[in-house]
Amino acid sequence: MIRTHRFARACLTGALACGIAVALVPVSAFAAAPMVHTQAPGYYRLMVGDVEVTALNDGTIDFPMEQLLIGLSSEQIASAYRKAFQTLPAESSMNQFLINTGGKLVLVDAGAGSFYGPTLGNTIDNLKAAGYSPDQVDEVVITHMHADHIGGLLRNGERAFPNATIRLDKAEYDFWMNPANRAKAPEGVRVSFDVAQKVFAPYIASGKVQVFKGGTEIVPGIRAVAAPGHTPGHSFYIVESKGATLVLWGDVVHSAAVQFRDPFVRIAWDSDNHEAERAREAAFADAAKNGYMIGAAHLPFPSFGHIARAEDGKGYVYVPLNYTQNRPGI
Repeated sequence: MIRTHRFARACLTGALACGIAVALVPVSAFAAAPMVHTQAPGYYRLMVGDVEVTALNDGTIDFPMEQLLIGLSSEQIASAYRKAFQTLPAESSMNQFLINTGGKLVLVDAGAGSFYGPTLGNTIDNLKAAGYSPDQVDEVVITHMHADHIGGLLRNGERAFPNATIRLDKAEYDFWMNPANRAKAPEGVRVSFDVAQKVFAPYIASGKVQVFKGGTEIVPGIRAVAAPGHTPGHSFYIVESKGATLVLWGDVVHSAAVQFRDPFVRIAWDSDNHEAERAREAAFADAAKNGYMIGAAHLPFPSFGHIARAEDGKGYVYVPLNYTQNRPGI
């Protein structure tokens, strides 16, 4: 092959030296292929001991954080996002987590389904891309009943997870299923009451809803922990295996750019200001002290990472998981 190339080069050089015209054949422009304009399927796996956890992305949605975050001026919020090389409105992920213990398949939250527009509602498609099917899910555990976490329980008017039991804290269920609470709620919050009634109805009719109180084992290796504040029955889910721990936070944090630095900045959707602040500070402090990994619904996908104290002692720092293909584990 090398000799052939040398021979061709010598012939071309000789022809040019003798003034012989040489016709150059144009090369095809392969770079002109059409752009794809779509992202890769939204799933990412890691191992927690012997338990497989797959983050599933429901999509992203733009939030006007300068209007939603409370406790800082809009200019301070905008400055924090500029320092994080982000713009406002802030593009925020919606993440769910599929936990395979080897004996049970448990989904943490169900995404927005069809209730939030075209940029969300991708959980089931990404679950399938990750190698699973909705009918394999044994349990769907709910962190809280805001519409972007429960809308995906319904698909085409039917149960999206036909074989699954829905489990959640009793305080959460009782609050959102009570028409009297809806009547007292701000107009912008009432949508979650309406979505709750709609998506839970077919599961209730099939006897597929179970409530628990506070700390509860869901299946071996997964337990719920009460973390009220964002909503009355907001729950964390803790995955433990062989000494490794992953804590799935739900909505304890919405803005990595602002709330890690100042956990006492709340968001307009918190139902109890002081309880939400207490839960957030406690969650950050415990994760920083004990070094376990966390995942959260609205941190940038896939949202796995660690929490550290800021070096100046003011607030915390979120350290995202380093991407790996080497059977990622913690």
